[in-house]
Amino acid sequence: MKIIAQSENIENIVDKDSIYVDKTEYIYNLTKQYDRVFFSRPRRFGKSLTLNTIGTLFEKGVDPYFKETWIYDKWDQDKYPVLHLSFLEYSATDLDEFKRQLCLSIYKFARAKKIQDVLDDKEPNVYITNLFDAMSDGEQLILLIDEYDRQLTANINNPELYEKFRICLRDFYGAIKGKKQIKFLAVTGVTRLKDVSIFSVGSDIMDLSYNNAYSKLIGFTRDEIKHFYLDYLKLGVAYENNKTPESVTDIEIENLLDRMAEHYDSYCFDEFNQNKVFSTYSVNGFLKDIYEKKTVRFGDYWYDVGGLPSILMNYMESHNLKIEKLQTSEIAISYDDFKNPTSLIDIDENVLMCQTGYLTLKSDLDPNEDVILGPANQEVKTALFRLLSLKVFQKNISPYASGKNYVLEQGTAEDIIALFNSVLAALAYDKYPVKDESVLRALLQVYLIGKNHDVRVEQHNNKGRSDILVNFPKRRVVLELKYTDKASSENAKLAEAEQQIIENGYGLEALGDRELLQIACVFNGAKTKRQITMYKTVEK
Repeated sequence: MKIIAQSENIENIVDKDSIYVDKTEYIYNLTKQYDRVFFSRPRRFGKSLTLNTIGTLFEKGVDPYFKETWIYDKWDQDKYPVLHLSFLEYSATDLDEFKRQLCLSIYKFARAKKIQDVLDDKEPNVYITNLFDAMSDGEQLILLIDEYDRQLTANINNPELYEKFRICLRDFYGAIKGKKQIKFLAVTGVTRLKDVSIFSVGSDIMDLSYNNAYSKLIGFTRDEIKHFYLDYLKLGVAYENNKTPESVTDIEIENLLDRMAEHYDSYCFDEFNQNKVFSTYSVNGFLKDIYEKKTVRFGDYWYDVGGLPSILMNYMESHNLKIEKLQTSEIAISYDDFKNPTSLIDIDENVLMCQTGYLTLKSDLDPNEDVILGPANQEVKTALFRLLSLKVFQKNISPYASGKNYVLEQGTAEDIIALFNSVLAALAYDKYPVKDESVLRALLQVYLIGKNHDVRVEQHNNKGRSDILVNFPKRRVVLELKYTDKASSENAKLAEAEQQIIENGYGLEALGDRELLQIACVFNGAKTKRQITMYKTVEK
C-alpha cells in the first residue's frame, strides 16, 4: 500500500511514493485559460499543495514528478523561475518586519536566479518593481502567493494595524498589476476582501473561488477517494467485519463511503451548487487511522489539528455570534454580502464562518436571490458547536459521569438534570440570557453537539416535534422543555410537558431495541433561579 501523503510538496510526495490525488487536469486547464487567478479555501484544504504543484510544473516540467498523472504527455510549457511567497512566514504583528521579510524573499529569489542590478528598497511594492525592471527583455517568472490575507486576519481587532497592512498589500498588488514579466500568477487565501486591490474594479486577477469548472480543484471527490484510496477502504471494511481485504465487496465499500460522506463531505465551492468535495485533511486522517490503529473511527480531524482558527478567535473577542441563526441548517444572507465582503472589520459573521469552513454554500449564486449557507457535514457541525461553546460557556463542563461514559448515555434522569444545570450555570448570562424556550433549547443543543452527541432538535414524528432527542447505541433520551419565570406556574408547565410527551409519543419513532428515557422538565428563568427547577420521568 502507498502511504498517505503528509506533505504540501509534490516532490516529497513522489519521492516517498505517497498517494497523490491527481488534480493535474484542472491545473492544466487553469494555466491554459488564465494568466492571473485567485481562489479562497478554508485552512487545511490543500491550497499550498496546489500552488506547489503549479510551481513544480513550471519550474521543472513533468519529469520526474508527474510520470503517472493525467498531465504527463500534455504539458508543453517552457520552464520558468518561480517566486513563491508564503505570507504565513512573515510577521503579522510588526509592519516594518513584514516588509523586511517580504523584501528579503524577493532579494533571495533575484540572487538565486542571477537577476543582476536589482535596486534595494525597504518597500515591497518598490522592490518588486525594481526586480521587474532588472529582468531582461522578454524574461518572465511565475509568481505564487500563499495565504495573502494572513496579516489582515491576524489584526481583525486592531483596526490601526489592519489598515497599515491593508495599504501595504494594496500597494504591493498595485505594483504587480499588468506586469508583462509575470507569465502566470496564482494567489490563495482564506478570505475574499474587496478592500485589497486584487479584487478591485480593474484588477486583472480572476477570482475562481466559486467557479463551477474549478470547484473540484481543491478537496476530494467521492470517486477520487474510491480510486486512489481503495486499499485503505478495503482495510477499513475488513477490520469492521472481521474478514480479509480481498473478500470485501463493492457494496461494503460504498457503505463505508456513505458514512464518510456524513462526516467529511458536502463542502461546496460551486456557483451552481452542483459539485461537492470532502475535506482533504479529514479523509487523510480518517484513513491513516484505519491503517495505524486498525479500527474505523470517525474523528474530528479538521478541527483537532488546528483548533480554533485565529481569525475566528480574534473576531469573537469583539463580536457576539448569533446562536439562534447558527443552530439552523439554513442561513440566508444577501448575495452582495456574500460576494463582496469589503473588510474583515465589518464582515458579515456568516460570510466569515463560510470562508473559514464552518459553513458552506447550500444554494446557487443568483444575484436576485439570497445565498443559503449551512454546515457541510457532521464533523464541521460538531466543530461549529465547539466554537459556540467556547463563546457561550464561561467554563468547560465535562459530559462524562466517570471514565468515558456519557451522563446522558448511562446516567439517571437526576444525573442528566444535574449536568444540564451545571451547564446552564456556566453561561455568560450578560451576553446570552435565557429568555424563552427556544433560547434554552439552542444553548443545550450547542453544549451537546459540541460534546459530540448525536442530537436531533425539534425531531418530527407523525404527531409533533420533540424539543431535544439524543441517540446512543443502546439508549435514546428525549427532553421536552418548558420555560417560565414564575414559581407558581412550574407545576402546570411540567404537566404540560409530560402530556405532550405522552400524547405525541416523542422518541418512539424508529426506536429499535434502544432503552427510551423521556424527561419532562421546567426551566425557571427568574434571576434568583436560572435553572431547571422541576423534572419528571415519563412512565412507560
